[in-house]
Amino acid sequence: MSSSAPWLVQAEEQSYVGYAYDEPGSLPGTLRIKADAAPPTIVLIDYNEAEAIRVTLETPEECADYLDTESVSWIDLQGFGSEDVLQRLGQVFQLHPVVLEDVVNVPQRPKTENYEDQLLIVLHMAVALPDQSRYVREQVSLVLGPNYLLTVQEEPDYDPFEPIRDRIRYKKGTIRQRGADYLAYALIDAVVDGLFPVLELFGERIEFLEDEVIRQPNAQTLAKIHQIKRELLALRRSIWPQRDAIAALLRDDCPLIRPEVRVYLKDCYDHTVQILDMVETYRELASSLMDVYLSSASNKMNEVMKTLTVISTIFIPLTFIAGIYGMNFNPDASPFNMPELNWYWGYPLAWGLMIAIALGLIYFFKRRGWFEDFSTVANKP
Repeated sequence: MSSSAPWLVQAEEQSYVGYAYDEPGSLPGTLRIKADAAPPTIVLIDYNEAEAIRVTLETPEECADYLDTESVSWIDLQGFGSEDVLQRLGQVFQLHPVVLEDVVNVPQRPKTENYEDQLLIVLHMAVALPDQSRYVREQVSLVLGPNYLLTVQEEPDYDPFEPIRDRIRYKKGTIRQRGADYLAYALIDAVVDGLFPVLELFGERIEFLEDEVIRQPNAQTLAKIHQIKRELLALRRSIWPQRDAIAALLRDDCPLIRPEVRVYLKDCYDHTVQILDMVETYRELASSLMDVYLSSASNKMNEVMKTLTVISTIFIPLTFIAGIYGMNFNPDASPFNMPELNWYWGYPLAWGLMIAIALGLIYFFKRRGWFEDFSTVANKP
């Protein structure tokens, strides 16, 4: 697991990072490169209906040979480890310094911006790892041109786009018959659909927490509920503006996206709305778990107090009797000074009286049904 992934979120431990901001007074286009950032890798996929090639480019300048062709060129940059490579890549694609800043200085708020003959799309993706116990959040940026698509990813290890590459390689569907805008749609669709497995992880965790809250809540349970609420809040903060970004692609009249592709983008928008509804539902469930936890803790405290009250109630008359017989009396001075102290069966009679009172109270409490809750609590795992 790479230590440079800033948004690594495990099922039991979350690290949330807010949106990026520059230092006051910094120049526009200033790039913030982390010391442990992954080295950049440039992978080119150039395809048309007849053929498709995939090569790893050594320098950013090699991308210029594929920008003016009639085929579709997909340039995928993975890793931010070299500012020089990033600046040179920006020069090749003639990226505005603000665009390069938004792409590199992660995380940015999901958005779309139109720059004459280029369209910038910033998305947040969440990818469930193969072990299905955790997921990662990462930013991916798309720069759409007339016949090319530049994608910039923070980490090379977490990539949901391999099925898209297979569709291009093996000519599945109609992707090789369409333009760069359809490729951009396919990648957006992969980012959106990748959120469904992540939400399944949340569903399983909430279901597990429900059982734990009902059976035997503890301090760790409260910490887990707070953590999952924070993770859902972070996910909502990513998906909400992402929904608006996809809606902007449908609403704005951008010449780089053809009308037939907008129909597919509507499906992405519907999926995003569905995901946002699921996140809101899980947030409500997490909030209800907090209420159930507080109710369970209160009920548990009530049961403990009831148990102590019953025990105290049983022993109060016994203590009263023992206190009376523990007093100093002189039967010779008066016949009313505890005459039973001189009885032959006085001691067994006192014990019998106390046992009878205790058994009578126990029978009375049992008839009232007070002991049923105690047995239920005692049998909990």
